[in-house]
Amino acid sequence: MNAKMKKRMVAVSGVIVIVLILVLAFVGGNTAAQTVSVAEAAENPQAGQKVQVSGNVVQDSYTTADNVLTFKIYDPDGDPATQLEVRYDGAASSTFGNDVTAICTGKINDAGVLECSELVTKCPSKYENSDNALSVSQLIGYGDGVVGNVVKVSGTVKPGTLTAAGSGDRFVIVDAEDGSELPVAFDGALSEEVADNATVVLTGSIGKDGKFAATDVALEG
Repeated sequence: MNAKMKKRMVAVSGVIVIVLILVLAFVGGNTAAQTVSVAEAAENPQAGQKVQVSGNVVQDSYTTADNVLTFKIYDPDGDPATQLEVRYDGAASSTFGNDVTAICTGKINDAGVLECSELVTKCPSKYENSDNALSVSQLIGYGDGVVGNVVKVSGTVKPGTLTAAGSGDRFVIVDAEDGSELPVAFDGALSEEVADNATVVLTGSIGKDGKFAATDVALEG
């Protein structure tokens, strides 16, 4: 075998090795996530392992800094004291909030934190009769006389105002009759059906700042 042929074979072998490395890296990076419980992920973390963990968001455990959302989840059917910290570098949907079911997919780092690359949140639909609810204009019309009192109010969700918990006002409701608007603060979980133009029934109280602090949000039904 002459020198020219040897060089050609070495070059071809090098290309084959590079291709194999790339294929293995691609396959490894796209391995299906292993489904584990919160307890399994929290008590026996395997750094670098791709997992999918489902749990409920711990009350007021979430913070956002530099567009990174961190929160903790627990198993509602297990020990609530066993919790897993999650870090998500992405925009949470408007359904994210306290006690919402969060399905988190990603890899656990050396500190035992789940670096989430995919976050799906789910909340069961809730329905409430609006017969005894005030309209937005009625509530606003009472002025200071109703500030701090627990009431029900009904209105439609103003398009484009829905945000995730912890982002300020959660959404704005509108009076279908006269267009009056009411900003709403709410840290709980929202059903996916609470969307633009949905009619909702809220329980809570209006503050002196004119914002409605909701303790419960339901679809009109």
